Amino acid sequence: MHENFFHKLKVYYEDTDSGGVVYYANYLKFLERARTESLFKIGFSNKKIKEQFKSLIIVKSCNIEYKRSAYLEDELTIRSFVKSITKTSFFMNQIITRGEDIIVEAQIHLVFVSTEGKPVKIPQEIFLKFKPYFCDTIKI
Repeated sequence: MHENFFHKLKVYYEDTDSGGVVYYANYLKFLERARTESLFKIGFSNKKIKEQFKSLIIVKSCNIEYKRSAYLEDELTIRSFVKSITKTSFFMNQIITRGEDIIVEAQIHLVFVSTEGKPVKIPQEIFLKFKPYFCDTIKI
């Protein structure tokens, strides 16, 4: 069984529309925060990756399915893990829940690029730190 990254957050007024429902685009912000925290958990940050490896992690595509609404003051959990990986990119699955209810399921395609925007190989040090979070179906 692979490990998961977990990030908890509370829905604030600024995250909602006038009816107290989370505005759909804000889920993308929540997912980004969880990915950033996952980097911190393995000892990296976007800033450190840029400085140490002269690389950036960019979102190539995002597939998001909204299952239920989240509301003002809900406490949400975002579970993230690496679904698949190549030499230069990986897909991260992220699931936002409120208790047992699934609110959002997303698959984010992330690519390592040079500071000039060209795809580059994922640094071995980062690859190895992410390895425990690889989906069980990944064969390496």
